[in-house]
Amino acid sequence: MNIIWARALVSIVLLALVCAGVGAILGAKVALGVAVTALLAQMLFSTFHKQRLWRLLDAPVYGEVPSAPGIWGEIYYRLHKLAKRWHAQVRQVEQQHSRFIQAIQASPNGVAMLDDHDQIEWCNAISEIHFGLDAKRDLRQHITHLVRQPDFVRYLNSHDYKDMLIMRGMGAKRQNVISVQVFPYGENRKLVLSQDITELERTDAMRRDFVANVSHELKTPITVLSGFLETMRELPLSEAERIRYLELMEQQASRMRHIVTDLLVLAKLEGEGRQPGDHIVDMRAVLGHVREDAESLSGGHHHITADFDDGLSVTGSETEILSALGNLATNAVRYTPDGGTVHLVWRAEQGCAIFSVADSGLGIPAADIPRLTERFYRVDRSRSRDTGGTGLGLAIVKHVLQRHDAALEVKSEEGRGSTFTVRFPMSRTTRRQPAPV
Repeated sequence: MNIIWARALVSIVLLALVCAGVGAILGAKVALGVAVTALLAQMLFSTFHKQRLWRLLDAPVYGEVPSAPGIWGEIYYRLHKLAKRWHAQVRQVEQQHSRFIQAIQASPNGVAMLDDHDQIEWCNAISEIHFGLDAKRDLRQHITHLVRQPDFVRYLNSHDYKDMLIMRGMGAKRQNVISVQVFPYGENRKLVLSQDITELERTDAMRRDFVANVSHELKTPITVLSGFLETMRELPLSEAERIRYLELMEQQASRMRHIVTDLLVLAKLEGEGRQPGDHIVDMRAVLGHVREDAESLSGGHHHITADFDDGLSVTGSETEILSALGNLATNAVRYTPDGGTVHLVWRAEQGCAIFSVADSGLGIPAADIPRLTERFYRVDRSRSRDTGGTGLGLAIVKHVLQRHDAALEVKSEEGRGSTFTVRFPMSRTTRRQPAPV
């Protein structure tokens, strides 16, 4: 038997016994009055606790359990246990929701949730940046009222989301490229994911330019060689003309060889996973080779001076450092007219090792300086080719310096010359111990 019915039956039996006893002693009318009074008291008691129960259900209290005799005490106790369990579950769900939101906010991608009317229900901070939204202000706004690019509106309304949409001119400065894809879910709701692919686009453009430049750089000498070979095969040439053609062909072949060599060096540097290590470089020998190469290329047509601190050295790859510093020195010679000066310096400055090349050459326009280390980028293309440059030297310099934690600084003024400065960090700077006497 249910405990509630059992307690009710016991109460009725007790009331009946009391009324019977009172009736036997004081008469039936008094017994009836006692019964009515007891029933009214029971009704008032039940009404009081019903009202209390109503208030508890309307605003649950998780602290102390209300006290009450009998079945009402049992009801309050069980209700209190249910409320505590429900409250714990709510807190757990809220914590999980908070962690979920934090995880989405930490994502490098934009996330926006749309309802069945394409109104914004929620978006993370990255999505705000990508689309220029404000999560608080734009809540429940139709997304196409805020993101008005025609391509996006057509994409959203097409309901064909198997491909991504590429959007340009996005972000705070309208300079970013983002990819957008919509994923339907639930009851006509949509998840809008966005990713900033500006760097990928730039890298892809550089790759296309690189392929085009390599093709162009190799096509020119190959075309020249083909023309010379055709001329030598079809036309009668004197010995002097034949020797001259062979010399020109050798120059073009040498140019292709230098391009391929520099490409291989660059590929090796880009693919090298190992760090150059802590080997102490013999900078006296390196700087000697750098000066000799510059003087050899100059052929006595420039005034080349040097100021080297022989005791100063760095750690790393001797071959790579020779390649980088040599490229800077020979570039200075290539872009300095005959009779100009090239000054090489190797010194210590505030605990760092500094290599600088200053020339009195043609100078570099300010707009070109940020692009100097791009592959095949030339300020003066014809002069670079005429002097044997491949257009890859400064790209090699950039990668070598990155591997040695060094930085390249360029200062230049058109018509007055340029200064290229390499700054090796203190962590790679050392001094050679003097040889024992």
